[in-house]
Amino acid sequence: MAIERTLSIIKPDATKRNLTGKIVAKFEEAGLRVVASKRIHLTAAQAGAFYAEHSERGFYGELCDFMASEPVVVQVLEGEGAIAKNREVMGATDPAQADDGTIRKDFALSKGENSVHGSDSAESAAREIAFFFSGLELVG
Repeated sequence: MAIERTLSIIKPDATKRNLTGKIVAKFEEAGLRVVASKRIHLTAAQAGAFYAEHSERGFYGELCDFMASEPVVVQVLEGEGAIAKNREVMGATDPAQADDGTIRKDFALSKGENSVHGSDSAESAAREIAFFFSGLELVG
């Protein structure tokens, strides 16, 4: 399997509850390495630009408001099959359907406040990483 990079966001519900370290530990325990990380507070406009592909969906406004409600931690994870591994560690979007031991099962408050975001494809990962990080911020 190839070494990949993927974007991970620790969402407002998790940063507000001081879960950043516990969540990062789960990624690292799964063999992923953090190669870039920063804590930022998105504006609603920035969240809207990031989630633009969902702009026609009913949850878009609520999602943008939520993502701008508290700081988030954006990070780039690297490892073998990092995109699939990240999604496996995160668990199902709905924490009630997530496997035991996944981030969403352990920490999410609801389907909407599900603690983490992860890229769903190589194309999304490239776009999402570039949204938050310059090449100078990515260390190998």
